[in-house]
Amino acid sequence: MENYDTLVEALQGLKAQGYIEDFNLKSHCLECQNGAFEIHTDEFQIDKFFRFEGFTDPSDQSIIYAISSDKHHLKGTLVNAYGIYSEDMSDEMLEKLK
Repeated sequence: MENYDTLVEALQGLKAQGYIEDFNLKSHCLECQNGAFEIHTDEFQIDKFFRFEGFTDPSDQSIIYAISSDKHHLKGTLVNAYGIYSEDMSDEMLEKLK
């Protein structure tokens, strides 16, 4: 599995692998294509993820998920700057991103 030193490097590397969609996290789904539609937990899988911690503050974390959806023929990334527990999410979404 590849290693990246920064979030920007990870985004560039994943984009080169075809993860071009930019997903937004909602409480019960992922939103994509500028809000055009939603992808629910049973319609995507997390292929890999990378965690980055701040150099001065370990609690300053970012997680980037490489996500694909066979149903919607999409591959993209989701960046969560504060960890999955900072958002109000459904139990299904919490379990999926754990």
